[in-house]
Amino acid sequence: MTESTNDRRQKLDGLRERISSAGSKNDLIDAIEAALGVSAPVGDPKVIEALGKRYTGQTDEADAVSDRINKIARRGLPQVWVGDTSVLASDVVGAASRDAQQMIKAFQGGGKALIALSDALETAQTKDGTGRGKLREARTMLGGKDGFFDDWHEDDDEEELRLRARSLASHGVDDLHTAAADADDAARVAARDLNKFAAEARAGQMDTDELTAADRLALADTGNVRGDAELNEILSANDLERSGRAMEKLSTAEQTRMEILLVSASSPQEKAYLMKALAAGYGIGEVEEFGGKIHGKDPAWLQQHLTPITTGMSPGQKGKENQKFGDENWSQDDATCVPSSTVTARALVDPVYALELTGGPDGQDNDPDHFRERLHDEQFRMNEEGDGDYDGWWWDRHPAGMDSDGQEEISNKEIGPHTGGMYDTQEMDGADDRRGVLPDIEKSVADGKPVPINISRKDENGDWVGHSLVIVGQEDGKLQVYNPWGTTAWVSEDDFINGDLSAVTDDRYSKAHDGDVETVYIERN
Repeated sequence: MTESTNDRRQKLDGLRERISSAGSKNDLIDAIEAALGVSAPVGDPKVIEALGKRYTGQTDEADAVSDRINKIARRGLPQVWVGDTSVLASDVVGAASRDAQQMIKAFQGGGKALIALSDALETAQTKDGTGRGKLREARTMLGGKDGFFDDWHEDDDEEELRLRARSLASHGVDDLHTAAADADDAARVAARDLNKFAAEARAGQMDTDELTAADRLALADTGNVRGDAELNEILSANDLERSGRAMEKLSTAEQTRMEILLVSASSPQEKAYLMKALAAGYGIGEVEEFGGKIHGKDPAWLQQHLTPITTGMSPGQKGKENQKFGDENWSQDDATCVPSSTVTARALVDPVYALELTGGPDGQDNDPDHFRERLHDEQFRMNEEGDGDYDGWWWDRHPAGMDSDGQEEISNKEIGPHTGGMYDTQEMDGADDRRGVLPDIEKSVADGKPVPINISRKDENGDWVGHSLVIVGQEDGKLQVYNPWGTTAWVSEDDFINGDLSAVTDDRYSKAHDGDVETVYIERN
């Protein structure tokens, strides 16, 4: 089995301690040979650099495409409808222009990421080679292993030789560890950026012949009206892929019914939410029923009723952002952080479910108090579904938490069917584990799949207290995290790796109170 960059980093970190504390010649030899047995950073920097330059070289062609599209836009277009779903030609040109700009950004960013990886890998391989030279020299100094009885006694000269060899070997393994850490960090950053750019190649995700290229382009480009459009896209990469596959599976008669729904939609946002319902796994009859409830609603109404999270803060901004329906937060009642975070995660990927919570059975209820009642009932339903604990007597029972088995169960029942995967529980035993899982988290959320996590802290009595959150986005090296207290916030990758999510919660979950990230739930297809 091939070692990952994080595996090498962890092994060498442990070997640093073994070498520096080796109390006998044979122990030192074993540790040096183990360090030499850890593979060097792999990859050909020249090949990676050439690929990066090839990517950046494509930006000229992408610029030319963008210029041609902008010239068309500047000429002015008549109000002509194109595509199977009657998209305005001007909207298509606008979407194409933004798509071309995104393509330029992807080529430039992808190229830079690969070139940065190449540079870091070349430096790491050089550092690793230097360290291996020191280790080999130390190993040569020690000669052969002592026999059973020889190892019992070490005279002054032998001790002096061992200590000199140990010092040299310590410098060598430090070099190997630094090289492994640098290569791991560079590979993780490159994976994060390339996965993000791949997810943002949006129109191509919807692989279906049942919609024209103009339709697919316009749908992929549609965002909600509040907040930055790129941070509030309606259809995720996973939605686009799943809706395309769902369109292909419809019968001819069903495809016609779906096209009628799309043609009749009163806004691009309404069309996008119809496709999101299809992506969430609903049949054509259910999508038609949903379409009847949202038809003719303005984009602001759709955003308020069909998504629990609106991103108004950029990744660089600090602080928390309230997530509300009217004057009521998308927040937990009692100790329901696990079911509450699961409710919001499902509402994020399933607009039919979101409307049931915000709009009631007929989808037309705008009363925040009624929303709160439905949200409360749903949190308690999921607490039952996940076999959550309760406190109090039978006349005053209230939820008191849920274990990881229950959380995995409700994630698989409530979120997985609408995103197409199943969740695995991954226990985090320190920073290395969190660093290792970070690329999977970032790819999942870039694709539009929420990632539930559990954090913990010690209270004033020294008892452990847990809390559940959901990672819902990633941008510019930051993770966007939903807290079922009704807020979202951006945290750095380093904060996640260090286990400090106090920026999402409060100071009680800081490292000063032994705050930690202990469990991550990753969706697997």
